[in-house]
Amino acid sequence: MGYSFITDATDTNSPFLIRDYLYKELSPILKQHRPIIFICIGTDRSTGDSLGPLVGEKLKYMLRHDVFVYGNLENPVHAKNLDEVLNDIRSKFNNPFIIAIDACLSDIQNVGKIFIEKKPLFPGMAVHKNLPPVGHLSIVGVVNISGNLEFMVLQNTRLYTVMTIADAISRGIYHCILKTVGGKKNLLDNQIEGIISK
Repeated sequence: MGYSFITDATDTNSPFLIRDYLYKELSPILKQHRPIIFICIGTDRSTGDSLGPLVGEKLKYMLRHDVFVYGNLENPVHAKNLDEVLNDIRSKFNNPFIIAIDACLSDIQNVGKIFIEKKPLFPGMAVHKNLPPVGHLSIVGVVNISGNLEFMVLQNTRLYTVMTIADAISRGIYHCILKTVGGKKNLLDNQIEGIISK
């Protein structure tokens, strides 16, 4: 499968590689003042499926013009409310560029890796849920191995693995937006950086 971008979350350079890739993709969109929406999909009720809400939690204070984040630990975006969230976005934003973020399962050699593709995400595939495709760009983190009983695999995923991936993705996104929008870091930015680094 030909992914546009792959990095290992344990690589200390992974946030900067994500930043540079997203900067290349998002700069033209932000220059058009087209809203960019990050939809962080998942639920905090399952460790393996909590990647999206954790990324959203780390980014929820990222106050930037034309950049919006849906999905965090308090208000997750999941199978039961995904349609409602998508309808809300369509009603509020004109021609938004949507980036979907979710956890996935794969082969053992891919655990801990982050994949970015220039195509929609199909959430819920690992647990055989039929949900609508989401986004123009997709970011997925491999949290565990695929196989039988995917639901149980997600329930028994190491939180450390999920947190490592969430840290890399959120830091990459944050620094991409900071680089794209420009401006000096202020007190709020320093507070955000502290939250993301935790």
